Amino acid sequence: MLSEVRANIYHCLKCGACRIAFSEYMPICPSGERFGFDSYYAIGRMEIARAVFEGRLELGEKLAQRIFTCTGCGACEEQCRPAMGNRPLQVIEELKAELVEKGFVPAGLRTFLKSIYVHGNPYQAPKEKRGEWAAVTGVEEYSGQEYLLYVGCEGSFDPRGQKIALALARLLQKAGVSFGILAGREKCDGNDVMRIGERGLFEFLAQENIRIFKEHGIKKVIALSPHAYNTFKNDYPKLGGEFEVSHYTQFLRDLIREGKLVPKKKVAARVTYHDPCFLGRHNHDYTSARDVLAAVPGVDLVEMERKGVNSFCCGGGAGNHYADLLGGGGERNPARIRVREAFQTGARILAVACPSCAVMLSDAPAAEGLEGRLTVKDIAEIVLEAL
Repeated sequence: MLSEVRANIYHCLKCGACRIAFSEYMPICPSGERFGFDSYYAIGRMEIARAVFEGRLELGEKLAQRIFTCTGCGACEEQCRPAMGNRPLQVIEELKAELVEKGFVPAGLRTFLKSIYVHGNPYQAPKEKRGEWAAVTGVEEYSGQEYLLYVGCEGSFDPRGQKIALALARLLQKAGVSFGILAGREKCDGNDVMRIGERGLFEFLAQENIRIFKEHGIKKVIALSPHAYNTFKNDYPKLGGEFEVSHYTQFLRDLIREGKLVPKKKVAARVTYHDPCFLGRHNHDYTSARDVLAAVPGVDLVEMERKGVNSFCCGGGAGNHYADLLGGGGERNPARIRVREAFQTGARILAVACPSCAVMLSDAPAAEGLEGRLTVKDIAEIVLEAL
């Protein structure tokens, strides 16, 4: 409820720090860049929240269209919190929760939530097909192995995500890791459901996953997606789900350090890395993926202007990888902006560490006329190529 974040609502001084990454002097908010009006930035959303809280503005569909374009990337908090101690994203998520409670959810996100409620995934696919991606790998279902590889919805059903899941599974096999998958028993992790504000559905999904994990004796989890990593690490413990969770880039980094994976084949390419929001800003890991890339022979790692804490979101968080409320926009589309920025470094590979980022960014090179000149690859795919 907005009453629970009243102090944050009134803490906003309208300074506009949420618009710009001041250390880079560049725009930082994907929805603000896409649409251009204050109501699409945290500064405007804070004023909307205040007006709703004070009864000067009613919740409605037009308001929802603006609020739900927030991807939950956390950029506004990184710019605001160090100076002011404010939590604008927390206010925005409370505003989303009130909109959900009142039934004001944009059609694309409504379909996203309904599909997860009915089918357990946003792709409306039968749960029995959740493990079909692994049919050619020989990956076994979980039956007491040391690690659970949690693949998630994108890795299970999205064609781009499936390729990433296959690459990671093969790397784990080559390293001799004892792991299994839940296949049809796996359920949506719920991170994006939580970020949308559908807290009842999130709690149901989380409790189901916690129950399944505990029934199978699962203690260690490797998450393919930073979204799953984030919610397992930060949200599940509040509901009694305490597990040892690693994002796969953290796990690969450790395998390389221990000599269990040794990239030997040269990948002669200039590479730039896109920080995923839910690994970087939400969990402060900016080094694991870069350490993995640095271990690949031939990789010339160059940085985009917006990197690390000031990275620019692909536009896919909070269900937008499915609903794409930030779609269109021509050159103002966040994915196209990011791809242009990557190409300007001289890189020919844009490395990602998130299936949602891969989905959002993969079509952008063609839209920018860069097909064949810039390729989006997941870090697991790059490491596999080096083996």
